[in-house]
Amino acid sequence: MAIDIGISEQDRKAIAEGLSRLLADTYTLYLKTHNFHWNVTGPMFNTLHTMFMTQYTELSVAVDDIAERIRALGFPAPGSYAQFAELTVIREERGVPKAEEMIQQLVEGQEAVARTARSIFPVAEGASDEPTCDLLTQRLQVHEKTAWMLRAMLEG
Repeated sequence: MAIDIGISEQDRKAIAEGLSRLLADTYTLYLKTHNFHWNVTGPMFNTLHTMFMTQYTELSVAVDDIAERIRALGFPAPGSYAQFAELTVIREERGVPKAEEMIQQLVEGQEAVARTARSIFPVAEGASDEPTCDLLTQRLQVHEKTAWMLRAMLEG
């Protein structure tokens, strides 16, 4: 059945492609944050273990919201590691870095997701896709605040 929500198929496709990149970045950051939650050590262990759990829990909800928006636009959401690896800009961590390096990598990841979300705005706004713009605004608020909080841990 044809989709007639007031957004052209071309715009819906462009928005869905952007959201697919956002989904891949978000999922990759989720996985990295969860990995660091499991493997953090050192004097900041309890603080970071708890903080990382809060962050990966929030990201796990976000991936569902992003994927469902892609589906509402009429396109399949990517859902495999191979697809995410192709679409993400976030570097996978294969080792177990020290706590401060974990924090630095998560700052970079949060900022990368924010940049990806921001890059989708022009086409979403141009298509009057308010639900996507709202989702992007929510994601930007979370990622920018989380990056700030993580950066604050590296200062001093």
